Amino acid sequence: MSDTTSPDYLLEDRGTHRALDGYIVSACFDRSTAHLAFALGDGTVHITKTADATTDWNRVEAHDGGVLSLAPDCVPGGFVTGGDDGKFLRIAADGTTAVLADFGGKWVDHVTTHADKKDRGLLAAAVGKNVHVFDERGQTLKQLPHPTTVTGITFDAKGKRVAASHYNGASLWFVASKSDTPRVLEWKGSHTGITMNPAGDHVVTSMQENALHGWRLTDNQHMRMSGYPSKSRFIAFTKSGKWLASSGAEGIVLWPFTGGGPMGKQPMEMASGDDVLCTAVATHPQHEVCAAGFSDGLVVLADITSGRVLPVAAPGRGSVSAISWSPDGTYLAFGTETGFAAVVDFSKR
Repeated sequence: MSDTTSPDYLLEDRGTHRALDGYIVSACFDRSTAHLAFALGDGTVHITKTADATTDWNRVEAHDGGVLSLAPDCVPGGFVTGGDDGKFLRIAADGTTAVLADFGGKWVDHVTTHADKKDRGLLAAAVGKNVHVFDERGQTLKQLPHPTTVTGITFDAKGKRVAASHYNGASLWFVASKSDTPRVLEWKGSHTGITMNPAGDHVVTSMQENALHGWRLTDNQHMRMSGYPSKSRFIAFTKSGKWLASSGAEGIVLWPFTGGGPMGKQPMEMASGDDVLCTAVATHPQHEVCAAGFSDGLVVLADITSGRVLPVAAPGRGSVSAISWSPDGTYLAFGTETGFAAVVDFSKR
């Protein structure tokens, strides 16, 4: 790309976009990368073929109320959602829906999945103080209780453990355990989201007080990461686990997780300097690259190794509220609070 091209060059040359006329809560690809879904606050889910997003998009009336969470199904070809109507849904690529569980009006705040062997895997949904774990058929495996409302859930890379954030810390459960006694990670305060590194030996939560907190599981070492001007809604480790990317500042904040972790170290900040908050981040599934969206609508790619920052979409379309890479790393999807939805093809030509 030459220096004279516009910030919209990649979006215009390699992208497709739609106006969906609603707050985009989340965006994700299915396990096979074949389909892409955008979940909206009006209860709809919009699905399109990833490689041909110029064709008709399928509008699915998924929830009676807002969609609160979206994830790829644990098997190829579809998605799962949670809504404020209390339903945990499976949505096929053709828009067909099936109710995996109905929690009677209790909000399904968070959903997550893990793909195992072919056509096998795990599903999880957070409802109030409980995490419900299901197999790929939708059969209930466990109900895991927590002391307060669960604010985030994630499986580790192998699908052996599920972690949940809540008030005063996090809980870590072994899915196949018969005792169902969690490892409790304590830290006072309101924890609002959670992630684990690829190796499974670090857990990090976002907090209500504009900070992150982490635990090194090998020795229970605490890791406090503060200094954010705003809350970090998005946190994600890079594929190597060497960096933790986060939103909530005027650029992408990257904490180093080498040589013992981030304690006593300063984070690296990329794509900053315009007094505009970074509102969303997504790390590449293969490379040390992070995509980020900002409150003015700007979307960029940051190559952590080289320090290069590449614009993907220009400002002006609303604050970026969702961003996601395809599993094969060739497509980037993002959406904004005003309903602007886009997908950009980064495959070789």
